[in-house]
Amino acid sequence: MITIEQRSKVDKIWLDFHSNGIAIPSDVMEQFNYLVFLRQLDDMETKREKRARLAGETYVPRIFITEEEQTYRWHNLLAMSNTEERFKLVQGEVMTWLIGLNDDGESAYARYMNDAVFKIPTALALEKIMQGINGLELNDEDSKGDLYEYMLSKMGTSKVNGQFRTPRQIIRMMVAMASPQTSDIIVDGAMGSAGFLVAAADFVHAHYKDAFTDEKFLHHFRHNMFHGFDNDTTMLRIGAMNMMLHGLGSADIAYKNSLAVSKEGDKENTDEDKEKYTLVLANPPFKGTLDNAQVNPELLKITKSKHTELLFLAWFLRCLAIGGRAVVIVPGGVTFRSEKDYLQIRKAIIDENRLDAVITMPSGVFQPYSGVSTAILLFTKTGHGGTDKVWFYNMEADGQSLDKKRADVEENDIPDILQRWQNLNGEEERTRYDKSFFVPVEEIRKKKYSLSFNNYMEILYTPPTYKSTAEYFADGDRLAKELQEGLQKFKEML
Repeated sequence: MITIEQRSKVDKIWLDFHSNGIAIPSDVMEQFNYLVFLRQLDDMETKREKRARLAGETYVPRIFITEEEQTYRWHNLLAMSNTEERFKLVQGEVMTWLIGLNDDGESAYARYMNDAVFKIPTALALEKIMQGINGLELNDEDSKGDLYEYMLSKMGTSKVNGQFRTPRQIIRMMVAMASPQTSDIIVDGAMGSAGFLVAAADFVHAHYKDAFTDEKFLHHFRHNMFHGFDNDTTMLRIGAMNMMLHGLGSADIAYKNSLAVSKEGDKENTDEDKEKYTLVLANPPFKGTLDNAQVNPELLKITKSKHTELLFLAWFLRCLAIGGRAVVIVPGGVTFRSEKDYLQIRKAIIDENRLDAVITMPSGVFQPYSGVSTAILLFTKTGHGGTDKVWFYNMEADGQSLDKKRADVEENDIPDILQRWQNLNGEEERTRYDKSFFVPVEEIRKKKYSLSFNNYMEILYTPPTYKSTAEYFADGDRLAKELQEGLQKFKEML
């Protein structure tokens, strides 16, 4: 969670933008992000230089390659004493260099940075904003994610659109449970800042280091493995820059409403994502509705609904190849609501495919932006059923407090979830009194396909113990005696 100190620093930067004529929230977010991106590039280069120095090697620049580009580095720009010269350099050469940083004209980065415009109006404004950004903590993905989310909350968009930043510990847990393979084709149909895609790339890096010596795999990793869509251009820019920072500037990041009918000329194209991907990782918008006329009719064949959370589940089923897996977050109502469209999508996942697991999360996970209850669904597309039993887990803590502060705490079920998930044979013996257990699919069908943990758990009843009548009388006598002694002392004092 972003600290009070960080929050006040961001507020000051926001005020500096406004006082210099940049009042549209999306403009503030974009200009802020260009400068943060420039700082992160310099941080990356600096870390590589330090590693080379420690290894006794000569460092060859990988980002700021030429002598001229070295002047574009964040720390060198900050060191310039002439603010007007710095302003002209950033406004002209640095922005041109940033826009052309990925020389692949077809890349997402090139597409979404192509029309980037530097809007900070004066040298003094740039000085204040850069100094403010230089004081921010940007050491890891969590701090950057918190920072972006706080900026989004100031834009007033995250609550309106039902978009909430997924805590990084939840993302990492979901990716670990999905266990991406080198052959996977991964998609997030509501990608936001691309947190799931970045975490999946980090997982592959950590678990398949030898694969990166294979040129064929490298091409797949850089160009074909990761796909992300969003219909918010600001988030697409952020996502494209985030992917660029992780060496994935040529990943497939595109402006698209995953649920809507797309068009090529006058011809409706409803099959462009059909059975294309092998792994879905996503936290789609929790609320919202779409008129059926706007929705891809192929999705309505799976669930006749206007609710975006259900339509996204239909899209996941449609876009997955046979054998493909999904690890996705849904609002709690998806697991138990009895309306026809909710029941329809649960039946499609359970009866026509294979539901593997349901993890119920505590309602405070998305604080301070929402107290909505949520769950994680893990399912595999088979096209012919296959659900035999479903693993349920009741998460009670994720390592942070469940109030609006979201401070770090010791209570954390995530390590236990991963340990149990990786040893499901050991779950067979667990009872309904435990935090996790299997439920046969026939039992789920009998309970109207409910996926609520509470519908299957059992509470161990311990009968209360009472004192004997004699003990109660003895207690009464003792209290009466104490009262009399107290009254006598009081009379003596008078």
